[in-house]
Amino acid sequence: MHNKKAALSLAKKLLDSHRNRAPFTPFSDTEQIDSLDEAYEIQRNYVELLLEEENEEIAGYKIGLTSERMQKLLDIDSPIAGVITRNRVLPSLSTVTKRSFVNLGIEYEIAVLIGADLPPKNMPYERTEVEQAVAAVAPAVELVDDRSADYGETDIGSLIADNSWNAGLVVGEFCNEWPSLESVEGIAYLNGKEIDRGYGKDVLGHPFEPLLWLVNHLAKGPRGLKSGDVIATGSLVPTRFPVGEEETRFEVSGLGSVTVKVE
Repeated sequence: MHNKKAALSLAKKLLDSHRNRAPFTPFSDTEQIDSLDEAYEIQRNYVELLLEEENEEIAGYKIGLTSERMQKLLDIDSPIAGVITRNRVLPSLSTVTKRSFVNLGIEYEIAVLIGADLPPKNMPYERTEVEQAVAAVAPAVELVDDRSADYGETDIGSLIADNSWNAGLVVGEFCNEWPSLESVEGIAYLNGKEIDRGYGKDVLGHPFEPLLWLVNHLAKGPRGLKSGDVIATGSLVPTRFPVGEEETRFEVSGLGSVTVKVE
């Protein structure tokens, strides 16, 4: 793929795949994505088509691959980003229907609310600038839909182009004061029983590190980050895939909890 026309064509193909609930399939050799920039160009086209179709707007972004283990698995040395649309941001205690997804996955995260614009600029942002723009933080559960991907066959370009598999974000109550986020402990519960736990440091040492990456990634484009954007900073524990009806809760020390029901 080497031009904008091809990027739009592949974005339309992605939109059709989602409409038809087709399993995730990497782009073929003839549709090869030659760079991460090309992958994000397809993603931008796909998101624009999605926003137009659903009469929606951008609410924020998800950050994925925030651990070295996951980066090595997919042969990339940085996180990846995807767009979250307004209609896919849900409050705690929301119920999601499993059949609305091809293959629903759940990730347990810390979300941040941006309180000041971080517009595009030529020089990279410093972490202190980014920290000052954070208005609040909250526990969150990202909904992902890998559409039953074969992870052994998945390439990073196809994953990024497909909006990094974001399918929604369930957010707890935002706190405008918070403890040291690298030290907070997040505990995941399934139907009232603990199933996993992780720490803020498990996402590149601190949740603001992937956030800094995202800000500088977006600073290269036309939008940047805007006040009011919600950012999911990466999962503290591995993704899990519900198999039936359940209630899952994610409790983060000093931040509270968020609950999602799956039916």
